Amino acid sequence: MKHKLFTIISVFIIFGITLSLVSVAFAAKNQNSDIKTRKIVIFKKNVLNKDIKKSLIERHSGIKIKDLDIVNGAATLLSPKEEQILLNQNEILRVDDDVEVSILVRPPEIQKSRKIQPNEITPWNITRINAQNAWDITSGDIARVAVIDTGIDIKHPDLINNLKGGFSAVGYTTSYNDDNGHGTHVAGIIAAMDNTIGVIGAAPQADLYAVKVLDRRGSGYLSDVIEGIDWAITNNMQVINMSLGTTTNIISFQEAIQRANAAGIIQVVAAGNSGGAVNYPAAYPEVIAVSATDNTNTIASWSSRGPEVDLAAPGVSIYSTYKGQTYKTLSGTSMAAPHVAASAALILTTLVGSYDGNNDGIWNPNEVQNKLQDRATDLGDNGFDNLYGFGLVNTHSAVLP
Repeated sequence: MKHKLFTIISVFIIFGITLSLVSVAFAAKNQNSDIKTRKIVIFKKNVLNKDIKKSLIERHSGIKIKDLDIVNGAATLLSPKEEQILLNQNEILRVDDDVEVSILVRPPEIQKSRKIQPNEITPWNITRINAQNAWDITSGDIARVAVIDTGIDIKHPDLINNLKGGFSAVGYTTSYNDDNGHGTHVAGIIAAMDNTIGVIGAAPQADLYAVKVLDRRGSGYLSDVIEGIDWAITNNMQVINMSLGTTTNIISFQEAIQRANAAGIIQVVAAGNSGGAVNYPAAYPEVIAVSATDNTNTIASWSSRGPEVDLAAPGVSIYSTYKGQTYKTLSGTSMAAPHVAASAALILTTLVGSYDGNNDGIWNPNEVQNKLQDRATDLGDNGFDNLYGFGLVNTHSAVLP
Protein backbone atom coordinates (compact mmCIF):
# COMPACT_ATOMS: atom_id res chain seq x y z
CA MET A 1 0.00 0.00 0.00
CA LYS A 2 2.81 2.40 0.90
CA HIS A 3 4.59 1.58 -2.35
CA LYS A 4 1.44 2.31 -4.37
CA LEU A 5 0.90 5.62 -2.54
CA PHE A 6 4.53 6.60 -3.16
CA THR A 7 4.13 5.87 -6.89
CA ILE A 8 0.99 8.03 -7.14
CA ILE A 9 2.66 10.92 -5.32
CA SER A 10 5.72 10.63 -7.59
CA VAL A 11 3.57 10.78 -10.72
CA PHE A 12 1.84 13.93 -9.46
CA ILE A 13 5.18 15.54 -8.64
CA ILE A 14 6.62 14.75 -12.09
CA PHE A 15 3.42 15.99 -13.74
CA GLY A 16 3.62 19.20 -11.74
CA ILE A 17 7.25 19.83 -12.69
CA THR A 18 6.54 19.12 -16.35
CA LEU A 19 3.56 21.46 -16.34
CA SER A 20 5.68 24.19 -14.75
CA LEU A 21 8.42 23.79 -17.37
CA VAL A 22 5.89 23.94 -20.19
CA SER A 23 4.38 27.07 -18.69
CA VAL A 24 7.78 28.71 -18.39
CA ALA A 25 8.66 27.79 -22.00
CA PHE A 26 5.30 29.04 -23.23
CA ALA A 27 5.71 32.30 -21.34
CA ALA A 28 9.22 32.74 -22.74
CA LYS A 29 7.97 32.07 -26.24
CA ASN A 30 5.20 34.61 -25.84
CA GLN A 31 7.69 37.10 -24.43
CA ASN A 32 10.09 36.56 -27.36
CA SER A 33 7.22 36.92 -29.83
CA ASP A 34 6.88 40.53 -28.67
CA ILE A 35 10.53 41.42 -29.32
CA LYS A 36 10.92 43.52 -32.46
CA THR A 37 13.89 42.97 -34.77
CA ARG A 38 14.91 44.60 -38.04
CA LYS A 39 13.26 43.22 -41.16
CA ILE A 40 12.92 44.25 -44.79
CA VAL A 41 9.31 44.13 -45.93
CA ILE A 42 8.97 43.68 -49.70
CA PHE A 43 5.73 44.81 -51.29
CA LYS A 44 4.15 43.47 -54.46
CA LYS A 45 4.79 45.35 -57.71
CA ASN A 46 1.41 47.08 -57.73
CA VAL A 47 1.94 48.56 -54.22
CA LEU A 48 3.96 51.72 -54.82
CA ASN A 49 2.40 54.43 -52.65
CA LYS A 50 4.63 55.13 -49.63
CA ASP A 51 1.73 56.23 -47.44
CA ILE A 52 -0.06 52.94 -48.10
CA LYS A 53 3.11 51.01 -47.25
CA LYS A 54 3.58 52.89 -44.01
CA SER A 55 -0.06 52.50 -43.05
CA LEU A 56 0.04 48.78 -43.72
CA ILE A 57 3.10 48.29 -41.51
CA GLU A 58 1.84 50.49 -38.67
CA ARG A 59 -1.68 49.05 -38.80
CA HIS A 60 -0.18 45.77 -37.62
CA SER A 61 2.00 47.42 -34.93
CA GLY A 62 5.21 47.43 -36.95
CA ILE A 63 7.56 50.41 -37.06
CA LYS A 64 8.79 51.68 -40.42
CA ILE A 65 12.43 52.85 -40.38
CA LYS A 66 12.92 53.88 -44.01
CA ASP A 67 11.72 53.24 -47.53
CA LEU A 68 13.87 51.11 -49.83
CA ASP A 69 12.58 52.12 -53.24
CA ILE A 70 15.17 50.12 -55.19
CA VAL A 71 13.59 46.84 -53.99
CA ASN A 72 10.06 48.24 -53.46
CA GLY A 73 10.41 47.64 -49.76
CA ALA A 74 10.87 49.20 -46.35
CA ALA A 75 13.20 48.62 -43.43
CA THR A 76 11.05 47.94 -40.39
CA LEU A 77 10.96 46.77 -36.79
CA LEU A 78 8.69 43.74 -36.40
CA SER A 79 8.00 41.06 -33.81
CA PRO A 80 7.65 37.47 -35.07
CA LYS A 81 3.89 37.70 -34.57
CA GLU A 82 3.65 40.94 -36.54
CA GLU A 83 5.79 39.46 -39.31
CA GLN A 84 3.42 36.51 -39.68
CA ILE A 85 0.40 38.81 -39.81
CA LEU A 86 2.01 40.92 -42.53
CA LEU A 87 2.91 37.86 -44.57
CA ASN A 88 -0.78 37.03 -44.74
CA GLN A 89 -1.63 40.42 -46.30
CA ASN A 90 -2.29 40.50 -50.05
CA GLU A 91 0.02 43.49 -50.53
CA ILE A 92 3.13 41.77 -49.13
CA LEU A 93 5.46 39.71 -51.33
CA ARG A 94 7.88 38.56 -48.61
CA VAL A 95 9.81 39.62 -45.50
CA ASP A 96 13.63 39.40 -45.50
CA ASP A 97 16.01 39.56 -42.54
CA ASP A 98 17.81 42.91 -42.24
CA VAL A 99 21.11 41.18 -41.52
CA GLU A 100 24.35 42.72 -40.26
CA VAL A 101 26.98 43.63 -42.85
CA SER A 102 30.60 44.28 -41.86
CA ILE A 103 33.91 45.53 -43.24
CA LEU A 104 36.29 42.85 -44.50
CA VAL A 105 39.55 43.88 -42.87
CA ARG A 106 41.86 41.73 -40.79
CA PRO A 107 42.56 42.78 -37.17
CA PRO A 108 45.56 45.12 -37.51
CA GLU A 109 48.85 44.56 -35.80
CA ILE A 110 49.34 46.80 -32.76
CA GLN A 111 50.26 50.11 -34.32
CA LYS A 112 49.40 53.77 -34.22
CA SER A 113 48.16 55.59 -37.28
CA ARG A 114 50.82 57.81 -38.74
CA LYS A 115 50.46 61.54 -39.15
CA ILE A 116 51.10 63.23 -42.49
CA GLN A 117 53.66 61.42 -44.60
CA PRO A 118 55.90 64.40 -45.57
CA ASN A 119 57.11 63.02 -48.89
CA GLU A 120 54.81 61.24 -51.29
CA ILE A 121 55.51 57.55 -51.80
CA THR A 122 54.13 55.03 -54.27
CA PRO A 123 53.16 51.98 -52.18
CA TRP A 124 54.32 48.55 -53.35
CA ASN A 125 50.79 47.48 -54.17
CA ILE A 126 50.30 50.30 -56.70
CA THR A 127 53.41 49.31 -58.66
CA ARG A 128 52.52 45.63 -58.33
CA ILE A 129 49.37 46.11 -60.42
CA ASN A 130 51.34 48.34 -62.83
CA ALA A 131 48.99 51.27 -62.22
CA GLN A 132 51.59 54.05 -62.62
CA ASN A 133 52.12 53.13 -66.28
CA ALA A 134 48.42 53.58 -67.01
CA TRP A 135 48.12 57.22 -65.99
CA ASP A 136 49.55 58.76 -69.15
CA ILE A 137 47.21 56.66 -71.29
CA THR A 138 43.99 57.52 -69.45
CA SER A 139 43.56 61.24 -70.06
CA GLY A 140 39.82 61.23 -70.77
CA ASP A 141 36.87 62.06 -68.54
CA ILE A 142 37.27 61.27 -64.86
CA ALA A 143 35.15 58.36 -63.60
CA ARG A 144 32.84 58.68 -60.59
CA VAL A 145 33.58 56.07 -57.92
CA ALA A 146 31.27 55.48 -54.96
CA VAL A 147 32.95 54.00 -51.88
CA ILE A 148 30.09 52.26 -50.07
CA ASP A 149 31.67 51.88 -46.65
CA THR A 150 32.20 53.74 -43.35
CA GLY A 151 32.57 57.13 -45.06
CA ILE A 152 35.65 59.10 -46.11
CA ASP A 153 37.66 61.59 -44.04
CA ILE A 154 36.37 64.84 -45.52
CA LYS A 155 39.47 66.80 -44.43
CA HIS A 156 42.18 64.39 -45.49
CA PRO A 157 44.74 66.38 -47.53
CA ASP A 158 45.46 63.39 -49.77
CA LEU A 159 41.79 62.98 -50.72
CA ILE A 160 40.07 66.33 -50.26
CA ASN A 161 40.32 67.53 -53.86
CA ASN A 162 39.07 64.23 -55.26
CA LEU A 163 36.19 63.90 -52.80
CA LYS A 164 33.20 65.37 -54.63
CA GLY A 165 30.31 64.53 -52.31
CA GLY A 166 28.49 61.74 -50.57
CA PHE A 167 25.61 60.48 -48.51
CA SER A 168 24.93 58.87 -45.13
CA ALA A 169 22.44 56.04 -44.79
CA VAL A 170 23.16 55.33 -41.10
CA GLY A 171 20.65 56.51 -38.55
CA TYR A 172 22.87 58.43 -36.14
CA THR A 173 24.43 60.99 -38.50
CA THR A 174 23.77 62.78 -41.76
CA SER A 175 27.51 63.28 -42.28
CA TYR A 176 29.48 61.00 -44.58
CA ASN A 177 32.69 61.76 -42.68
CA ASP A 178 34.52 58.57 -41.69
CA ASP A 179 34.39 57.75 -37.97
CA ASN A 180 35.99 54.33 -38.39
CA GLY A 181 38.92 54.71 -40.82
CA HIS A 182 38.18 51.77 -43.11
CA GLY A 183 36.42 53.74 -45.84
CA THR A 184 39.20 56.33 -45.91
CA HIS A 185 41.78 53.56 -46.30
CA VAL A 186 39.84 52.08 -49.23
CA ALA A 187 39.43 55.52 -50.80
CA GLY A 188 43.18 56.16 -50.66
CA ILE A 189 43.93 52.94 -52.51
CA ILE A 190 41.55 54.06 -55.24
CA ALA A 191 42.34 57.74 -55.60
CA ALA A 192 44.84 59.29 -53.17
CA MET A 193 46.07 62.33 -55.06
CA ASP A 194 49.37 62.70 -56.89
CA ASN A 195 50.75 65.57 -54.82
CA THR A 196 53.79 66.08 -52.60
CA ILE A 197 52.62 64.18 -49.50
CA GLY A 198 51.38 60.82 -48.38
CA VAL A 199 50.62 58.11 -50.90
CA ILE A 200 49.28 57.89 -54.41
CA GLY A 201 46.26 55.80 -55.40
CA ALA A 202 45.79 53.53 -58.39
CA ALA A 203 43.53 56.10 -60.12
CA PRO A 204 44.73 59.41 -58.62
CA GLN A 205 42.37 61.59 -60.68
CA ALA A 206 39.15 59.68 -60.08
CA ASP A 207 36.21 61.44 -58.45
CA LEU A 208 35.38 59.92 -55.08
CA TYR A 209 31.95 59.82 -53.43
CA ALA A 210 31.58 58.70 -49.82
CA VAL A 211 28.48 56.57 -49.21
CA LYS A 212 28.37 55.88 -45.48
CA VAL A 213 26.43 52.70 -44.74
CA LEU A 214 28.50 51.31 -41.84
CA ASP A 215 29.00 52.76 -38.37
CA ARG A 216 32.06 53.61 -36.30
CA ARG A 217 32.49 49.91 -35.46
CA GLY A 218 32.59 49.00 -39.13
CA SER A 219 29.24 47.25 -39.18
CA GLY A 220 25.69 48.08 -40.15
CA TYR A 221 22.42 46.83 -41.58
CA LEU A 222 21.72 45.46 -45.03
CA SER A 223 18.93 47.99 -45.47
CA ASP A 224 21.48 50.82 -45.18
CA VAL A 225 23.70 49.17 -47.80
CA ILE A 226 20.70 48.82 -50.11
CA GLU A 227 19.87 52.49 -49.60
CA GLY A 228 23.49 53.35 -50.42
CA ILE A 229 23.32 51.37 -53.67
CA ASP A 230 20.11 53.21 -54.53
CA TRP A 231 21.87 56.54 -53.95
CA ALA A 232 24.70 55.47 -56.26
CA ILE A 233 22.23 54.68 -59.04
CA THR A 234 20.27 57.90 -58.60
CA ASN A 235 23.46 59.99 -58.60
CA ASN A 236 24.94 58.40 -61.72
CA MET A 237 27.92 56.65 -60.18
CA GLN A 238 29.99 54.65 -62.66
CA VAL A 239 31.88 52.38 -60.27
CA ILE A 240 30.95 51.07 -56.82
CA ASN A 241 33.44 49.60 -54.37
CA MET A 242 32.04 47.47 -51.56
CA SER A 243 34.70 46.19 -49.18
CA LEU A 244 32.02 44.67 -46.99
CA GLY A 245 29.95 41.55 -46.74
CA THR A 246 27.78 39.04 -44.95
CA THR A 247 27.66 35.25 -44.92
CA THR A 248 23.88 35.31 -45.41
CA ASN A 249 22.27 35.29 -48.84
CA ILE A 250 19.32 37.70 -48.81
CA ILE A 251 17.11 38.08 -51.89
CA SER A 252 16.78 41.85 -51.41
CA PHE A 253 20.57 42.22 -51.53
CA GLN A 254 20.89 40.50 -54.89
CA GLU A 255 17.95 42.46 -56.26
CA ALA A 256 19.67 45.74 -55.35
CA ILE A 257 22.90 44.50 -56.96
CA GLN A 258 20.97 43.55 -60.08
CA ARG A 259 19.41 47.04 -60.27
CA ALA A 260 22.85 48.66 -60.13
CA ASN A 261 24.15 46.29 -62.78
CA ALA A 262 21.20 47.12 -65.04
CA ALA A 263 21.99 50.83 -64.51
CA GLY A 264 25.45 50.23 -65.98
CA ILE A 265 27.45 50.49 -62.75
CA ILE A 266 30.57 48.35 -62.35
CA GLN A 267 30.45 46.80 -58.87
CA VAL A 268 33.66 45.56 -57.27
CA VAL A 269 33.41 43.59 -54.02
CA ALA A 270 35.79 42.04 -51.48
CA ALA A 271 35.58 38.23 -51.47
CA GLY A 272 35.86 37.82 -47.68
CA ASN A 273 38.45 36.92 -45.05
CA SER A 274 37.28 33.53 -43.78
CA GLY A 275 39.66 31.41 -45.84
CA GLY A 276 36.50 29.60 -46.93
CA ALA A 277 33.47 30.39 -49.03
CA VAL A 278 33.05 33.76 -50.72
CA ASN A 279 30.77 36.21 -48.89
CA TYR A 280 27.76 38.10 -50.22
CA PRO A 281 27.48 40.24 -52.28
CA ALA A 282 30.79 39.00 -53.76
CA ALA A 283 29.16 35.64 -54.54
CA TYR A 284 26.59 37.24 -56.84
CA PRO A 285 27.37 36.94 -60.57
CA GLU A 286 26.65 40.63 -61.24
CA VAL A 287 29.76 41.83 -59.34
CA ILE A 288 33.53 41.46 -59.64
CA ALA A 289 34.73 39.44 -56.63
CA VAL A 290 38.34 40.02 -55.55
CA SER A 291 40.65 37.82 -53.46
CA ALA A 292 43.77 39.10 -51.67
CA THR A 293 47.45 38.45 -52.46
CA ASP A 294 50.70 39.35 -50.68
CA ASN A 295 53.93 40.84 -52.05
CA THR A 296 54.96 37.46 -53.45
CA ASN A 297 51.75 37.22 -55.48
CA THR A 298 50.52 34.41 -53.23
CA ILE A 299 46.95 34.32 -51.99
CA ALA A 300 46.59 35.24 -48.31
CA SER A 301 45.78 32.23 -46.13
CA TRP A 302 42.68 33.99 -44.83
CA SER A 303 41.37 35.17 -48.22
CA SER A 304 38.03 33.63 -49.20
CA ARG A 305 38.09 31.45 -52.28
CA GLY A 306 35.81 29.59 -54.65
CA PRO A 307 34.39 29.63 -58.18
CA GLU A 308 32.89 33.07 -57.54
CA VAL A 309 36.33 34.76 -57.36
CA ASP A 310 36.97 36.78 -60.54
CA LEU A 311 40.28 38.54 -59.90
CA ALA A 312 43.04 38.91 -57.33
CA ALA A 313 44.77 42.07 -56.06
CA PRO A 314 47.20 43.07 -53.29
CA GLY A 315 45.59 42.91 -49.86
CA VAL A 316 48.39 42.25 -47.35
CA SER A 317 50.14 45.10 -45.50
CA ILE A 318 48.66 47.92 -47.56
CA TYR A 319 49.66 51.45 -46.55
CA SER A 320 47.00 54.06 -47.27
CA THR A 321 45.07 57.05 -45.97
CA TYR A 322 43.19 56.79 -42.68
CA LYS A 323 40.77 58.82 -40.54
CA GLY A 324 42.00 61.93 -38.71
CA GLN A 325 44.18 62.95 -41.66
CA THR A 326 46.57 60.07 -40.96
CA TYR A 327 47.90 56.91 -42.66
CA LYS A 328 47.83 53.27 -41.63
CA THR A 329 48.78 49.76 -42.80
CA LEU A 330 45.86 47.31 -43.04
CA SER A 331 45.22 43.89 -44.56
CA GLY A 332 42.14 42.21 -45.95
CA THR A 333 40.19 41.58 -49.12
CA SER A 334 38.81 45.02 -48.23
CA MET A 335 42.16 46.35 -49.41
CA ALA A 336 42.25 44.16 -52.53
CA ALA A 337 38.91 45.21 -54.04
CA PRO A 338 39.72 48.95 -54.47
CA HIS A 339 42.70 48.11 -56.74
CA VAL A 340 40.21 46.56 -59.15
CA ALA A 341 37.69 49.38 -58.69
CA ALA A 342 40.40 51.92 -59.60
CA SER A 343 41.40 49.86 -62.63
CA ALA A 344 37.77 49.78 -63.77
CA ALA A 345 37.56 53.56 -63.36
CA LEU A 346 40.61 53.98 -65.61
CA ILE A 347 39.19 51.64 -68.25
CA LEU A 348 36.11 53.88 -68.44
CA THR A 349 38.31 56.72 -69.70
CA THR A 350 39.36 54.66 -72.75
CA LEU A 351 37.55 53.60 -75.93
CA VAL A 352 35.57 50.37 -75.78
CA GLY A 353 37.06 49.10 -79.02
CA SER A 354 36.91 45.36 -79.61
CA TYR A 355 35.24 44.79 -76.22
CA ASP A 356 32.05 46.56 -77.34
CA GLY A 357 29.85 43.49 -77.31
CA ASN A 358 26.60 45.34 -78.04
CA ASN A 359 28.13 47.92 -80.41
CA ASP A 360 26.83 50.94 -78.52
CA GLY A 361 30.20 52.62 -77.99
CA ILE A 362 29.73 52.68 -74.21
CA TRP A 363 31.38 50.51 -71.59
CA ASN A 364 28.96 48.28 -69.69
CA PRO A 365 29.80 46.21 -66.58
CA ASN A 366 30.22 42.95 -68.45
CA GLU A 367 32.57 44.51 -71.00
CA VAL A 368 34.76 46.10 -68.33
CA GLN A 369 34.93 42.82 -66.42
CA ASN A 370 35.85 40.90 -69.56
CA LYS A 371 38.75 43.25 -70.30
CA LEU A 372 40.03 43.19 -66.72
CA GLN A 373 39.98 39.39 -66.77
CA ASP A 374 41.56 39.08 -70.22
CA ARG A 375 44.43 41.42 -69.30
CA ALA A 376 45.09 40.03 -65.81
CA THR A 377 48.40 38.35 -64.94
CA ASP A 378 47.71 34.64 -64.58
CA LEU A 379 48.55 33.20 -61.15
CA GLY A 380 48.18 29.71 -59.72
CA ASP A 381 46.84 27.05 -62.07
CA ASN A 382 46.80 27.91 -65.77
CA GLY A 383 43.73 29.94 -66.63
CA PHE A 384 40.88 30.38 -64.18
CA ASP A 385 41.13 28.91 -60.69
CA ASN A 386 39.28 29.26 -57.39
CA LEU A 387 42.08 31.16 -55.63
CA TYR A 388 42.98 33.96 -58.05
CA GLY A 389 40.08 33.86 -60.50
CA PHE A 390 41.51 34.98 -63.83
CA GLY A 391 44.62 36.35 -62.13
CA LEU A 392 46.22 39.46 -60.64
CA VAL A 393 44.71 42.68 -61.98
CA ASN A 394 47.10 44.44 -64.38
CA THR A 395 45.98 48.06 -64.65
CA HIS A 396 48.37 49.13 -67.41
CA SER A 397 47.51 46.19 -69.64
CA ALA A 398 43.79 46.76 -68.98
CA VAL A 399 43.85 50.31 -70.42
CA LEU A 400 45.81 49.43 -73.54
CA PRO A 401 43.79 49.06 -76.79
